[in-house]
Amino acid sequence: MEMEEMVSFEIFTISISISWFLENKRTGPYPLYRLPSCELQLFFPNAKEMASLVGSRWLQIRVFSDLQTSRIRPIFVSKPYLFNRRRKFSVSASSLIGGPLEGQVRVRFAPSPTGNLHVGGARTALFNYLFARSKGGKFVLRIEDTDLERSTRQSEEAMLNDLTWLGLDWDEGPGVGGEFGPYRQSERNSLYKQYADQLLNSGYVYRCFCSNEELEQMKERAKQMQLPPVYTGKWATASQEEVQEELEKGTPYTYRFRVPKEGNLKIDDLIRGEVRWNLDTLGDFVILRSNGQPVYNFCVTVDDATMRISHVIRAEEHLPNTLRQALIYKALGFSMPTFAHVSLILAPDRSKLSKRHGATSVGQFREMGYLPQAMVNYLALLGWGDGTENEFFTIDNLVEKFSISRVNKGGAIFDSTKLKWMNGQHLRALPSDKLINIFGSRWKSTGILLESEGTFVKEVTELLKDGIDLVPDCDTALSNLLSYPLHSTLASAEGKTVVEDKLADVAASLISAYESGELLEALEEGHTGWQKWVKSFGKSLKRKGKSLFMPLRVLLTGKLHGPDMGSSIILIHKAGKCGILGPQASFVALDERFKMLKELDWEAFSSGEQPQEPVAAGV
Repeated sequence: MEMEEMVSFEIFTISISISWFLENKRTGPYPLYRLPSCELQLFFPNAKEMASLVGSRWLQIRVFSDLQTSRIRPIFVSKPYLFNRRRKFSVSASSLIGGPLEGQVRVRFAPSPTGNLHVGGARTALFNYLFARSKGGKFVLRIEDTDLERSTRQSEEAMLNDLTWLGLDWDEGPGVGGEFGPYRQSERNSLYKQYADQLLNSGYVYRCFCSNEELEQMKERAKQMQLPPVYTGKWATASQEEVQEELEKGTPYTYRFRVPKEGNLKIDDLIRGEVRWNLDTLGDFVILRSNGQPVYNFCVTVDDATMRISHVIRAEEHLPNTLRQALIYKALGFSMPTFAHVSLILAPDRSKLSKRHGATSVGQFREMGYLPQAMVNYLALLGWGDGTENEFFTIDNLVEKFSISRVNKGGAIFDSTKLKWMNGQHLRALPSDKLINIFGSRWKSTGILLESEGTFVKEVTELLKDGIDLVPDCDTALSNLLSYPLHSTLASAEGKTVVEDKLADVAASLISAYESGELLEALEEGHTGWQKWVKSFGKSLKRKGKSLFMPLRVLLTGKLHGPDMGSSIILIHKAGKCGILGPQASFVALDERFKMLKELDWEAFSSGEQPQEPVAAGV
C-alpha cells in the first residue's frame, strides 16, 4: 500500500450506508450484506474533488444533507486497493441533485402524449395542482414520451391546451422551463444512461443477453408450472469472462435490476395507508432495453428524484409500479417521495370509464359546451369533499379547502347528468354581461340572430337562462321560444285535455282582442300592460289561474310548457318588429299565429280527428 503526501482537506459530513460486495471469477459481484446508515466525516481537497468520485468504480457517494465545510485538517489518504478476493464497497446516500427538497412541496403531472387527456388524467392533474397550491408548493408538468411509436406532438399540444383551458397552470414544464429540465423524457436519455451505468457499476444491475425466444420459453415453462412469469436470473450470476465474450460477439443486451430474493418492502400511502409487497413475487426486471431506450419505471424514478418531487399523487393503477420504483430509489440512494394513489373513475355500471360510456376526454366535453370551471368543480368532487353539503366550488375555493386526507379510497362514479347540472349552475353564476355575450355570440354564429348584442339579446338571455345547462342548448331554447307548434300540441294527449276545456271559445275571444288592437296595445306597454289585460280578459271569460293561463299559453305560444308566459309573448311581439332575427330563426310572427287560429278546424280536434296541419310562413 502506497502512502500519498500529506495535504489539507475540507471536511464534508454526510449520511451514508455501506454495502460490501464480493467478487470472484465465477459468480461476479453480488451484495453480501448492508450496514445500517450512519454519519461519517469524509475529507476532500474541495467540493469539486469530492464530486469527481461520484460514480467511480470503487466509491460512489451521494450527499444527503447540506454540504458543510467546518475546518481544514491534515490527514493521510491511501488509494483504493484490492484484497486477494477483490472486495469492493459502495457508499450511497441522497444526492445533492436527487430526492425531495426539505420543507418544499413539489408535485408533478406526467401524461403520455399518446391520445386525448382523459377525465381521469385531468382529475389527477387537478389533485396535484390543488395540493401544490394549498401548500405553497410547485406544480410540475412532465411529458412522458418514451413510447416513440405512439407519442405525438399533436397529442402533447392538445393535452397542454386542455390543461390550460381548465386553468391548471404549471410552474415548471414545457413552454415554461425550470431549474430541473428538460421536461420531456425523450430529451433526458443521457441522464437515464448515466444512472443506469451507475447501477451497473455498483452491482445493482447486470447485463442480460437473453434473446426474445429464450424469454418466451421461460414464460411458457412458468405457465406450465402455474408460476408467475418471473425472469429466472440466467445472467445474474454470469462471470466477467462470459459477459465479455457476449460483448465481443455484439450480442444485444438489456440492463436488468437485481431484485433481492427475500424480504419485503412497504410504503405509507397518504390515501391507502400501509402497502406492503413481498420481494419474492418480483423477478429481476429490465431498466434499459437492448436498443438503449429506458423502461418506464426507471425513467419515472430518475425523473422524480432529479426533479426533486416530494409527493407523487397518481392513479391507483400505478400502485404495482411502486415496488420496482422503490427498489431503484434505494439502489441509487435517493430519498423516496411520499405516495398517494387515487382511486379510478368508474362508469355508472362500476366498470372502468371508457369510450363505450360516451365522452371521456376533456376535449370532448369542451366541444360539447362545458365550462372549464364546471369541469374543475365536478372532477374535484370525484373522490373528494370538504365535509359539508356544499357542492359548488370555484378554483380558489378548492385551493383553500383541499386536503389529501379527505380523498376517498373507493372508486368515484362519473355521472354525466350531474356534470350537466353543475355546468348549468356555473353558467348562471357568470356575470350577466358575460352570459349575454356568450349567448349573443352563439346565436349570431348559428344564424338565429343577426346581432349579438342589444336589448332583445339581453332580455331573451334573462328569460331563457334558467333552462339552459350547456351553451349550445341556448340555440334550442331560443328556437323553441320563436316557434309555434300549435297543431302538434293540440294533437298530443296532454293537449287534448286543454282542447276539451272549451279552448275554441277562448280562442274566439282572444282573436277578437287581437283584431281590435287591445292585445297589441297591452304588449306595447310591456309587463304592466300585459298584466292589466290578462286580468281583464280573465274576468270577461270568468276564468282565472290554470283555467285561464293554460289556454292562453297554448294559443299564444303553441306550447304547453315554457318560460314565463308574459315575458315570452312580449319578446315574441318585439321579435317581429326589431329586425334582429336571422335566417335560422324559424320565427312565426303574431299575425301569422292569429291567422292559423282563425283557420283552425276546432270541431275536428274536439272530435278526436287529426286535421291537416297548416303551413306557417316563418322567418
